[in-house]
Amino acid sequence: MRLTAAIFLVFTMMGCAATGQGQRASGPLPPSTRPAYNLTGYSPAFKDGYIDGCETAKKTSYGFKDERRFSAESQYRMGWNDGFGVCRGKR
Repeated sequence: MRLTAAIFLVFTMMGCAATGQGQRASGPLPPSTRPAYNLTGYSPAFKDGYIDGCETAKKTSYGFKDERRFSAESQYRMGWNDGFGVCRGKR
């Protein structure tokens, strides 16, 4: 009986533990976790911006705007704006 109670208590406590699911760390995600888009022929900065802009428009957990790159890199800025505009219209 005590063993059953102890096991039940352990599982109950494990169920209450918060793992931070649904919360995204600040900053860009590693390439392996980013959504895949077919942007063949575009620069890496444009691709990064497009994915970030599109995911921001779709309000997913992958949405992110790298303010430093947005202000410094024209390709990233153009990609972000294009991705945001295209994906905003798909709702």
